[in-house]
Amino acid sequence: MYSRLSGRPGWEFVGFASRELVAAGADWFPGRIVDSGLSCDNRAQWAWGELTGVARAARDAGAHLIHAPANFGPPRPPVPMVLTLHDVLAFKRPEFLPSRVGVIPTRFLISRAARAASHIITVSDTAKSDILEVTGRQASDVSVVHPGSSGATPAGTGDAPRSGLFSLGNRMPHKNFPRLIEAMSLIPESERPRLVISGSHADDPLLAEVERRGLQRWVDLRGWLTRAEVDELYATSAAVVFPTLFEGFGLPVLEGMERGCPVVCSDIPVLREVGGPAAAYFDPLDPRSIASVIQSCLTDSARRTRMSAAGLARASTFTWDATAEGTLAAFERTVERA
Repeated sequence: MYSRLSGRPGWEFVGFASRELVAAGADWFPGRIVDSGLSCDNRAQWAWGELTGVARAARDAGAHLIHAPANFGPPRPPVPMVLTLHDVLAFKRPEFLPSRVGVIPTRFLISRAARAASHIITVSDTAKSDILEVTGRQASDVSVVHPGSSGATPAGTGDAPRSGLFSLGNRMPHKNFPRLIEAMSLIPESERPRLVISGSHADDPLLAEVERRGLQRWVDLRGWLTRAEVDELYATSAAVVFPTLFEGFGLPVLEGMERGCPVVCSDIPVLREVGGPAAAYFDPLDPRSIASVIQSCLTDSARRTRMSAAGLARASTFTWDATAEGTLAAFERTVERA
């Protein structure tokens, strides 16, 4: 999104970045990068930087506006601040956080930033509704700016055959992978597809569930993959399965659609907002529903062809140009009102 803000008249951008981003380079950023000296891998250190370092960097740069793009921001910004708040999971479903100990500081950081923000951007109408409920802000204080599709060229829709299922996400409880694995066990062996699940950084906690259900032949736990490997799985899978219980947006739905891969996902409001009529939906709390919808999709090639075409059309309506324009509009309104 930031890359599309390059060269905007009247705007100069300064990025307060982690050591890792500085080392990797950020050619996509439309301005000057300042090394914060902080590591994004150290959550406590990075949270402290959000609370104190951002405000200091804004003063040093002579900034007129702060954009805090990832839920947290300084509680006393020296200039107006636009906060991008992706979701309020810590408030709505705290049991899904990996550690109950982390709920209180996460709520604290989000609450302080949301109160301090002159304006809030979020990624879906569903997330906006949650934010209004949790923060007490007015509807006019929150803008919905959807993420865009990556613009990836659809692959695997022609000569290359598609087979099996692909699912991805971290191992936080709301991703709901144990129920997906149980659903796989309910599909008869003669019809059971192969399932690849990516997204674990270390020893995969799903392995015990796979072994308990005797699904080692059918469930491949790939862990963390490169972007190229993820693209290959999107291109060659018969369907993307996303069994999540809670999301601010749901990028795997959009990523699957833009690659022409049929999407089978949870019937929750935010995924309806993203997938619309292009996706097939199941009850994420019911493994039998998950299994039934997967089977229905995989056994009907004509339906998958229709889903692929519908997904491509729907994904084309989510563009990063629109994301950039919506974000810049929020910046401009905030500066004008200061």
